[in-house]
Amino acid sequence: MDNQQHHLERKRFSPWMILIIVLFVFWWVSQKEEKPRLDPDAVPRAVTARGDLAADEQNTIELFRNSSPSVVYITSIELRKSLFNLNIYEIPQGTGSGFIWDKEGRIVTNFHVIGDANRIEVTLADNTTWKAVLVGAAPDKDLAVLQISAPVEKLKPLPIGESYNLLVGQKVFAIGNPFGLDQTITSGIVSALGREIKSVTGRTIQGVVQTDAAINPGNSGGPLLDSAGRLIGVNTAIYSPSGTSAGVGFAVPVQEVNRVVPELIKHGKIIRPGIGVSLASDNISRRLEVDGVLILKVQPGSTAEKAGILSTRRSRGGVILGDIIESVNNERISSYNDLRDKFDRYKVGDKVNLGIIRDEQRISVKVILEAVN
Repeated sequence: MDNQQHHLERKRFSPWMILIIVLFVFWWVSQKEEKPRLDPDAVPRAVTARGDLAADEQNTIELFRNSSPSVVYITSIELRKSLFNLNIYEIPQGTGSGFIWDKEGRIVTNFHVIGDANRIEVTLADNTTWKAVLVGAAPDKDLAVLQISAPVEKLKPLPIGESYNLLVGQKVFAIGNPFGLDQTITSGIVSALGREIKSVTGRTIQGVVQTDAAINPGNSGGPLLDSAGRLIGVNTAIYSPSGTSAGVGFAVPVQEVNRVVPELIKHGKIIRPGIGVSLASDNISRRLEVDGVLILKVQPGSTAEKAGILSTRRSRGGVILGDIIESVNNERISSYNDLRDKFDRYKVGDKVNLGIIRDEQRISVKVILEAVN
């Protein structure tokens, strides 16, 4: 009798019975939940009138409307040979931004956007695409000029502004194609001035404008504008470990752009001012404990020779160091790049005053700058 009763109790509380009971309880509870009331007479809420846009919003809208037709989308294309046959095929190498410089169809962008391209395409704001040819490049300044054959009515150059009188805190706008998203505008302020960045050649670009306007991959080569819609810089780099905008972007200042671009259009390259000398590398100068830039050789017929500047030369006792340039127009220099940067501020034909150390004596020499390679 006890065994039969125990068997019946085990059968009464089998897992299947427990599951059925649990499901029943859930169903019963769900039936007790309050269901939402449906209102067949519901209508959309009345729209609250916004009123006029704020003045700064209106200015941004107008700025984008006026400036965006001047901004272009650049695609650099690489040609590669197939591994399986002799066919040549095209691979998109990268994308970037640029802007219309003049009515002749010249486009300004960064050199690093098109530096490795075999073919370049420029897409205008109306989505028409044009083959571009390279007019000239200044890798040291990360600038390049392209040419397209679009009709004049499609070409709207940006007005040129000023960057020498920018103020930290001034509002700025960047228009470009970040991540391939064409015609994108971001805003921010000038967050610092007088910065220095390295170009693709390792040369220093000086006087760079720092901004917190979002600049991302694809913005390179696009314009940085002031609140009047004038060009004040060319967006060239971001400072971010992730490669995306982290609130610090840089732009080549417009006064440098407005100096370099006409030379690229005229000559295809920058005609550099110099004095016709060969200079010692920084490593050699450091080993010799030279405080400045050592002149190794003066070119015959150069303006340096005419000014009486001395080369490094051999003697019976060893080597006699040449003149050491320590300043240009009273501005201190300490390296080869520093001297080149100082010379780049002037034009061929300008006269500069060089501070020179000669035989441990400081002298001043006036030299006329000449064109050098």
